Amino acid sequence: MRVPIRHIAGHLLWSTHGSVWALYRLHPGADARGRREESVQGTYVPAAVRDEQLAKITHLIRSLTGAPRLFGLCAQVDPGEIALRMIEGIEPGDQVPGATHPWVENVEATLDLLGGQEMHRRTLWLAVLLHNDAAGGQVTASLGAMWADVAPMLGMRAAPVARREVTSYREQASRVEAALAGGVAFRPARPAEIVWMIQHALRRGLAEPLITEAETSDLYGGQMRAGTLCSPSYADLGQVRLQEGGVDPALDDAEDLAGADRIGRSGRTAWWRLKTSSPLRRRWLQVESDAGVGYQAQLALAECPPAVSQDAADLFAQLEMLDFPVDYTVDLTLVPADKAWDQVRRKKNELVDQADQYDARPTGMPASLTDAARDLGELDARLSRTSVEVEVQSVTVLTVWGPTAAVCDARARALAALLGGADYRAVRPAGLQEALFTLGLPGTVRPGVVREFTQHQISEDWALGGAFTAAEVGDPNGMFLGIDLDCGTTRPVMINVADAPKVDASASMGIVGDLGAGKSVLQKLIAEAVWARGGCAICIDRTPVREWATFARTAAKGRVQIIDAAEAEVSIDPLRMFTGPEGRHYALSYLTLQLGIGPMSTNGEVLHHAVEQAAAGPEPSMHRVLEVLVEMATREAGKRQDAAATLAGLVRVVATNPLARMVFDPTLPPVRLDASSTTDMIVITTTGLKLPPKAAFDKPEVLHHQPLEALIGRAVLYLIAAIARQTAFEDPSRFTAVVHPHRLPGRAGGRQRSRLPGRAPRRPGHDLPHTGAARRCGLPHRGTRRRSGAPGRRDALLVADGVPYPAAGLLRRGPQPDRPPRRQPRHPRIPRPARRPLQHPRRHGLEDDPVGVPGRQRTHRPAGNRAARPRPAARRPLPP
Repeated sequence: MRVPIRHIAGHLLWSTHGSVWALYRLHPGADARGRREESVQGTYVPAAVRDEQLAKITHLIRSLTGAPRLFGLCAQVDPGEIALRMIEGIEPGDQVPGATHPWVENVEATLDLLGGQEMHRRTLWLAVLLHNDAAGGQVTASLGAMWADVAPMLGMRAAPVARREVTSYREQASRVEAALAGGVAFRPARPAEIVWMIQHALRRGLAEPLITEAETSDLYGGQMRAGTLCSPSYADLGQVRLQEGGVDPALDDAEDLAGADRIGRSGRTAWWRLKTSSPLRRRWLQVESDAGVGYQAQLALAECPPAVSQDAADLFAQLEMLDFPVDYTVDLTLVPADKAWDQVRRKKNELVDQADQYDARPTGMPASLTDAARDLGELDARLSRTSVEVEVQSVTVLTVWGPTAAVCDARARALAALLGGADYRAVRPAGLQEALFTLGLPGTVRPGVVREFTQHQISEDWALGGAFTAAEVGDPNGMFLGIDLDCGTTRPVMINVADAPKVDASASMGIVGDLGAGKSVLQKLIAEAVWARGGCAICIDRTPVREWATFARTAAKGRVQIIDAAEAEVSIDPLRMFTGPEGRHYALSYLTLQLGIGPMSTNGEVLHHAVEQAAAGPEPSMHRVLEVLVEMATREAGKRQDAAATLAGLVRVVATNPLARMVFDPTLPPVRLDASSTTDMIVITTTGLKLPPKAAFDKPEVLHHQPLEALIGRAVLYLIAAIARQTAFEDPSRFTAVVHPHRLPGRAGGRQRSRLPGRAPRRPGHDLPHTGAARRCGLPHRGTRRRSGAPGRRDALLVADGVPYPAAGLLRRGPQPDRPPRRQPRHPRIPRPARRPLQHPRRHGLEDDPVGVPGRQRTHRPAGNRAARPRPAARRPLPP
C-alpha cells in the first residue's frame, strides 16, 4: 500500500498527491494546566443551552471553506493504561517493610476485571485542505500533484519543500485556527498522532499502538535543513497487503478448498477454482500486516430519511451505544449560499416546466409536485435568510472490523439493520471497499467513484447529526468507579475528587439512585479511594448502626480515629481543642445557637464577654465560661447582672444534661482530630442525638418549645461539623474529604449558622455527600460528567456492579444540549424516528423524482416541547 504521507511539519501534512492538509484534534481534553473546556453539566439542560451548543457547531461548519474532512476514530484502550492512570499522582510514602501500598489491591483488581475486554475511546480529528495563496500557487500545486504521481514511476524524487512554502502554509493554517476559535475546543495534532491515524486504520481488529503514546511522542516530525523540509521515511507504514473479499480460512474451511496453498500468496486466484464463496458475499477488506490479518467492512451512507425527528437526528452520537466500535469518516464539500441559491432557482424553473407537461396528461399533476414546490420555497427562504449559510455536501463512510471475517460481517450486517430501522440506508458496495478505506486515511484525495453517495444538507441540519459530539465521563485519572452504560463496549469511568482543587473546580458531587442501589456503599468507596491515594476523610456518621465506624475499622485498620458523641468518652470543647480566635469563635457560635439568643443583644454582649474572659485564663474551657457567668451575676449590676444570671442558669441546665457532657465536662480528655499522615480516616458518630422537626424552624415559637434533647442535639451537631471543617483546612497540602451531617445543613437553622457546604436532608434515593479541601473554598461546582459538542445523548447510569467493589450507584452526566429528557433504553439501539407528517417515497440525494426535485430531510421537534424554540425544518438542498 502506498502511504499518503510525504512530509509532516508540526500539524501540516504534505501528501503524496500534492495536497497540503492541516490536522486538528477536537475535544483534546485537559490542557497543560489541567483545565478542560467549559461545558454545562447535567443531562436535562434548558433549550437555550442546547441551541447555544448547536449554534457553535453550525458556526464551525460555516467558518470552514473548501473540502474539510472529519474523522471519528475509536482508539484502543489497554487495561495497563487504566492501571497507570489509577496510580498517577500517588506518592510512594513511608511503608512498613514487607507491606504494600493500600492502593495496590485496587489496581490489581481492576486489571483482573478489564483483562481481555474490548475497550476504546472516541477521538475526533479535523483535516482542512490548504491552498497556496501566492501568485501562481494553484498552478504550482496542480503541477506538483501531477509530478507526485509520475515521479515514483520514473524512479525520481518529488520536488523539495522550501522554507518559503512551509511559512506560507503555516500562515494560512493560523487563519484557519482564528476562524475556528469560539466553537469546538481544538488543538493542532502532533506528528505522532497523524501517523497513529494511519496505524489505527491498518490495524483495526488487531493490537494497535496506543493513542496515549502518540500524545506524548516527538517522533515522525520533519525538520528544516538548509532551507528544505526533511522528514523521516514513512514507507514502513505501508508494509501491508489489501485485498477486497479476502478468503478467511476459518470461514471458508481452507483445508477443503482446492488450491488452498495458494490463498496466502497472491489471493488473486479465481474464486470458482478455489471452490469458495462468491466475492459478492465477501464484502469486506482483508488487511494483512506483520501484526496479523484483520478484516474491515466499509459502509457508505447512501440515503437519509426525508424527514426525521430532532430527537433521533444525532446519528453519530447514537453509534456510541452499539456493542462494537464504529469509525466514521465524513468528507465535506461546502458550497456558498449564492451558488446553492442558483441551483434552487434552476430547479424552480424546471418545476414550472414539468407542471405544464403534467397538465396535458389525463391523470393530472401528481401530489408530489406540491410537496416539491413547498420544499423549494422553504429552502429558498433559508438560503436567503443569511449570506453566511453554506450547503454541506457530505460523503459518510462507516467502518466496522473484527479479528475474523465472520465477526466483521456480522457487525456490518447489524449496523446496516439498525440504521435501516431509522430509515438510513447504508450499503457495502462491492468493488469499492478499498476506495472507501482510502478515504479514511489523512492526506488522501476523495475517489471519484464515491460521489454517488453524496448527501445534501444545510449547515444547521448537518450539525444536528452529532458528528462533533464527544462523550466523556469522569476524570482522566483516579479511582476506577465503574462502567459507562451509555457506551455499548466496555468504557471505564474514573473519578478523582482530590484533583478538583488543582483545576479550579469543586469536588462536590451527588449520588442519586433507587433504594438499595448502593449509594451509601459508593460513598464509602470514594472515601476509601481518597485516603488510599494519600488524602484524608472525615466522616460524620448519623446511622443507627454506626456503619461508617464499622467500615473505617476494616478499611483503615490502625489508621482511624472514631469519636462517639453519645458515649462522651472525649471532650469536644472548642476552647480546649483550639487556641486563639478559632476557639473563641466556635465557642460563642455554639452558645448563641444552643441558648437561642442574638449576638447583638444584651445577653449576646454578656456572653461574648464571658467567653473572652474564659479564653484568656490559664485553663480555658466551656466550664470556665459558666463560672465567669456566675461571677458576673454576683459583681455586676443592672441589666448586665440580670443577663449574666439568666445565662448562667440556662448554661447550667444544658451542662447537666448527659448529651452535652462532652462539651462542658472538664475532666474528659480533649479530642485531637489529627489529619496528619498518621491518620487516614476520622469518624464521628452521632447516634443518640435528636434534632427538632423541620417545621420548627419556620416558626420560632415552635422551636422554643422543643425538647431539650433536640436543642442540644442541634447545637452539638453544628459544633461537630464546624470542628471537622476547621480540621480539614489545617493542612492545605493534603486533600481532605468531609462527609457532612445528613440533616443539619438541610435545615434552616443549620444552613444559616454553619456556613458549610450544605447537604440536603436524607430522603430515600438521595445521598449527597460533599467533599472539600482548603484550597477549593468558593470555587465553582464541577460535575462528574462532561459531554461536549452538539447534540447530546441521554443520561448515563454509572454502576459499580461487577467492579472489584460491592457497590452500585448512579451518577448524572452532562451536558447533552439538545435532547429532551427520556428513558435510558434497556439495550443499545438506534431508535426509529417519530412518524413523519410528510409521507412520500424516499429518494436518493442525486436522483430526481418525476418532477425533478430530490428527496428532502426535515427535522421536526416533538409535540408538547414548549421550552424549545421552533426551528425551520431541515431539508436537503438540491444537487448541482
